[in-house]
Amino acid sequence: MTDPLDYARFVPAYTPLERIRVSRPVDRILAIKRICQGKKVLDLGAMDETAYNAKQGHGTWLHEEIAAVASEVIGIDSSSILPASGLRITPNAIIYPGDIMALDAWLESGPDRDSFLPDVVVAGELIEHLPSPLIFLQKLKAIDSLNGKTLILTTPNATAIHNCLIGLVSRESTHQDHLCILSFKTLTTLCHRAGFSTWHITPYYARFPEMKARHSGMGRSLVAVSERMINGLEWLFPMMGFGYMVTVKI
Repeated sequence: MTDPLDYARFVPAYTPLERIRVSRPVDRILAIKRICQGKKVLDLGAMDETAYNAKQGHGTWLHEEIAAVASEVIGIDSSSILPASGLRITPNAIIYPGDIMALDAWLESGPDRDSFLPDVVVAGELIEHLPSPLIFLQKLKAIDSLNGKTLILTTPNATAIHNCLIGLVSRESTHQDHLCILSFKTLTTLCHRAGFSTWHITPYYARFPEMKARHSGMGRSLVAVSERMINGLEWLFPMMGFGYMVTVKI
């Protein structure tokens, strides 16, 4: 399988009707796990506090799934439910309280600073919650110890097909904590202005595990059928995928 970082970087001209080269969507969690296999991983915003209890043990919590394949995972999250000593998830994975906007200081003075230098930094479904995604990425780029490492960030897509469809009937599906929703071109702009030189943007499929968990019987079956239908449309129209995974060489 070709490493996404080996792909030629597509640079849009930012003209209104230009054709954008984008691959078929992937399964978000499986794609991240493939890159993290056997690696030391720093997982930013790891707690997923609003869905932590529902996702744990069901194959849908990203931190837990990364821990299943990585050699070591350290998470950082600002969640108030984290103890000062950290929350041990598995023998090779722990989440510490910390400020991701002060990551340089944490890497210099954190509890595992002498033994942990990540191969991969993961920011899953994170930047849409930040007041300034650009400042976050610029700060990452400026950390010397992360130079040459791989960053994986995922975020919802501004042109996702489910929102386009329900928009026809004056509806919108957006989390109350989201401060921005990004498109292919705005993600490209962020990577460029953050100072990165190599990146690849891949759409990922919609998954509705929380909606399935809230229903049973016929209701759950309807959610599953809807998910398959949306995934089929996402395959046909990749730029309308649920979100984007951006793989970056820091």
